[in-house]
Amino acid sequence: MRLSGTSSRIWLVAGTIVASLFLPTVTRAQGNPGPITNTLTETDADRQVKQIMEKGLGDPQAEQAYQAFHRAKQADQKVKLGEAYINKYPLDWHIQAAYEELAQTYYSKQDMANFYQLADKGIALYPDDVMLLAMSGWAIPRAYKPDDPDGDARLDKAEKYEKHALEVLKGLTKPASASDQQFETFKTEESVTAHSALGLIYFRRGQLEDAAKELLEATNNAASPDPTDFLVLGAAYQNLNRFKEAADAYNRCAQIAGPLQADCKVSADRTAKQAAALAK
Repeated sequence: MRLSGTSSRIWLVAGTIVASLFLPTVTRAQGNPGPITNTLTETDADRQVKQIMEKGLGDPQAEQAYQAFHRAKQADQKVKLGEAYINKYPLDWHIQAAYEELAQTYYSKQDMANFYQLADKGIALYPDDVMLLAMSGWAIPRAYKPDDPDGDARLDKAEKYEKHALEVLKGLTKPASASDQQFETFKTEESVTAHSALGLIYFRRGQLEDAAKELLEATNNAASPDPTDFLVLGAAYQNLNRFKEAADAYNRCAQIAGPLQADCKVSADRTAKQAAALAK
């Protein structure tokens, strides 16, 4: 594996991280198990549906099938309705949003095989879909296992997805149906997701300086930073012997309630002592 040539010290520092990264609780852009709405795809679809229905050209059954899927709260039922909708109405106006939401549902179920398959299919159909690109590229390094024979290839694909997502975001045009605030919020959230993903991809490879740069970008711009990003940022700095910065990152993680809080507090105290010792 690619990491075999990197320092084993990274894995000593990151042992807790590797154990805790698989499918964590995440933010809207990164995985809300309830109904989600991509403002840019959904508002355009809703506007188009309204115009079509007013002219009597739409398919009421397709609209009903989509709405039943979108409103479903139980994950298994949502998957069943989503798969049926996508297979039966592949040309409906909501189909792109449905791919995004169904991929999200698979992720919330920890069904990674179907998540990868659906996300890749959706990206093949909509190669500039920022949300699918960012979501898929974000999930891959978190579900990564060092002994996975396809692990390095998956990381390469995740990096490709996230870099393309950031390129698309640069040239994205605001839909007429989205407000300026909705548009800016969407761009910020998806950019944060992409930088968070790249940070972990680079950390997995042992590219610590690159990892720290990406994770700083993610945490500095997130409305609600992901504690995992602070945890990995702290580990990257710790492996670079930048103990004060590591302690700062771990402390920010420790301030966020959740399963990582206690470990981050321990790591913050340890690296603060290392920083103090180094300053003597």
